Amino acid sequence: MKENAREAILLAAREAAMARGYAGINFRDLAATVGIKAASINYYFANKALLGEAVARRYWEDISREFEAISANADTPMDALRQYPGVFRASLARENRICLSSFMAAEYDELPEPVLREVQAFADINVAWLSKELVAAKIVGPDESEARARAIYAAVAGAQIVARSRSNIALFDTLIESYRSAGLLPA
Repeated sequence: MKENAREAILLAAREAAMARGYAGINFRDLAATVGIKAASINYYFANKALLGEAVARRYWEDISREFEAISANADTPMDALRQYPGVFRASLARENRICLSSFMAAEYDELPEPVLREVQAFADINVAWLSKELVAAKIVGPDESEARARAIYAAVAGAQIVARSRSNIALFDTLIESYRSAGLLPA
């Protein structure tokens, strides 16, 4: 039961953060969602900063596994790169949510240092994966891959934010297509 409660808290906190950011992580609301007393959350996470850190770490770990699966199942590195925006699109498709790390990054001044490190780790794993796939697809050389990967990450995350602000997933799709037409993303 203890592990199930911890996992339920992490899941509820992840959903809250994807909808309302770090500020949206509230022990009372999480307890109501999970079906436990608010004070019981402190058994698993002594404070909001520790919970936020665990949620952000789990988020980038999950996305990292998703990237590994994309790489393993794609026919080519180019195919893997074409699938990348879908990771961000999936959040929008779930009740207009956005990437937890994008939301939390916007709260930079309010984040405890351990939470910020995990949020930055999300960006780092995106850039590392994109860099690897860009080189494997022979789109750029190793010296240019990180800059290109950062541009792609920023563009796709930005498209997600713009689409969320309008509650319009079709706008995300349009922006991604414009990135492909401009040559930023593989067509």
